[in-house]
Amino acid sequence: MSNASSTLWPAGPRRVLVVGIDGVRLDLLPELHTPHLDSVAAEGFLAPVEVDEVTPTMSGPCWATITTGVGVAKHGVLGNHLGGNRLDVFPEFTTRLAAVHRRRTFAAGGWEPLFLARSGGPLFAAPGRLSYIAPLEDTPEAWEVCDARVTAEAEYVLRDSDDDPQASFVYLGAVDETAHFLGCGEEYRRSVETADRHLGRLLAALKSRPDYAEEQWTVIVVTDHGHVDHGGHGGRTPVERTAWIAAAGPDISGPQPRPLHHTDVAAHVYRALDIAPDPHWTLDGQPFK
Repeated sequence: MSNASSTLWPAGPRRVLVVGIDGVRLDLLPELHTPHLDSVAAEGFLAPVEVDEVTPTMSGPCWATITTGVGVAKHGVLGNHLGGNRLDVFPEFTTRLAAVHRRRTFAAGGWEPLFLARSGGPLFAAPGRLSYIAPLEDTPEAWEVCDARVTAEAEYVLRDSDDDPQASFVYLGAVDETAHFLGCGEEYRRSVETADRHLGRLLAALKSRPDYAEEQWTVIVVTDHGHVDHGGHGGRTPVERTAWIAAAGPDISGPQPRPLHHTDVAAHVYRALDIAPDPHWTLDGQPFK
């Protein structure tokens, strides 16, 4: 990371919230009651993303690509154990913005490798504020409780705290855990709908901010991979490789004219904050149109 880009950028009214919902199948969304995701899509877009040939359809590599804006050849995360990574050279956006641009940033969730120095992590090395809330056990029920607690923490930080983060990432993991334990049946579908209610709580927190009318919020909702019907991923089937991005904000104007990639998420975070990426960052993604 270059130290030459340490100039303070004015905060301005722009803010970004990225909500990562792990393991949500795109093909099932039309059958489900997801009004809050639908509202983001209606204001902007919802588009498929194909996990590329060199990226394993696993959470570690995909979330690293989403949040750093570079592919596996650069960030070096090849599995759910993050060891051997190059995240010191290619940090995710909450850490880069806090270190290079001194922006207030926030990350929250309950999956250890993303937030703790375990299993080769953390992915989120040094955001301005980090909230790790662990599930009490590795079950779908415990993960639902975990996601509810993560959402409550994020509501507080986004709406009521003095942190006033300009860029935030909130991770919800229960959908993925439900698929692993129970497959993609009714319990899985209910979990997706619960995640949508958490998204609704986060959107309501933004709209209840005292200065919301003067702020310019970009909201990005993204999943990392799909699941086979009986639950599981890591292979190369179309349903595993199909992810998606939904986004709305002042720089987004409807359906996208090109195929999107996971690397585009971080690229658009910087665009949304009026930050021109340093060429030395060598981002692989492009902002949304």
